[in-house]
Amino acid sequence: MSRRRELSRRLASLTDIAGIMSAMKGLALMEIRVLQDFLATQRRTVSSIEAAAARFFAWHGELAMTPPATELCILVGSEQGFCGDFNEAILKSWEGPDVANQASENLLVIGHRLASRLDYARPLAQLPGASVADEVPTVLLRLTRELSRSLTANAGRGAGVSVLYHCDATGNLRWRRLLPLRDLPPPARRPYPPDLNLPAERLLAGLIGHYLYAVLNEVLYSSLMAENRQRHAHMDSALNKLDENRARLRLAYNARRQEDITEEIEVILLSAGLSEQEHAVPKRKKG
Repeated sequence: MSRRRELSRRLASLTDIAGIMSAMKGLALMEIRVLQDFLATQRRTVSSIEAAAARFFAWHGELAMTPPATELCILVGSEQGFCGDFNEAILKSWEGPDVANQASENLLVIGHRLASRLDYARPLAQLPGASVADEVPTVLLRLTRELSRSLTANAGRGAGVSVLYHCDATGNLRWRRLLPLRDLPPPARRPYPPDLNLPAERLLAGLIGHYLYAVLNEVLYSSLMAENRQRHAHMDSALNKLDENRARLRLAYNARRQEDITEEIEVILLSAGLSEQEHAVPKRKKG
């Protein structure tokens, strides 16, 4: 009986865990649907700014920045767990040969889960990440403040900005160079230069500011979307495994229950047989 109680307790515990995991899976799916609209809007905004920048540099190529002497790298990880190897993949890629300028003093880390795995490095800043879409603007504000401080400190040497993150569009990690503006789409051929209402240098400064704000928004939304997709898949796989374990426990519980019932029946039959034997023995008469 004690073994059956233990199996019953384990089944109840797995059922509770399954309920929590199902709720987490549902929340991840809800967040994915919310992020879809945000991300689509940001991608259109970034594409528009890149097209405008490409047309600008087609006529003002002399203002294009030279390759920077140093590179500030942003690593975007997760603030929450239960998303598989999301953070481990970021660290593995950052430590690999494809990522240049890996000095930790040029590093900005977003997400406590990722920052906790950087015991050997001392980045410029460790910022909390977003758990839901509504927290992205707050994360972006903190990030832009740190970037502004770092770029101002490195203005004399010339500093670029790059970001390593999970790109939802490709489903893979993406090493993306943000500043100076590069890898722009080819501009549409036009026989006349763009009509500028500001001096070219001032317009470029404003364009860079708008671009950096928009592209970092896209990066944060894309990373959060990829994180929730991975969490949803992780929870789905875990629930399937949990269902298999629950099925095995139910079989073991039912088998043990059948054994207990059989033992009880045997005890009843044995008791009934002993009782019949006692009634069958004649009582001795008193002398």
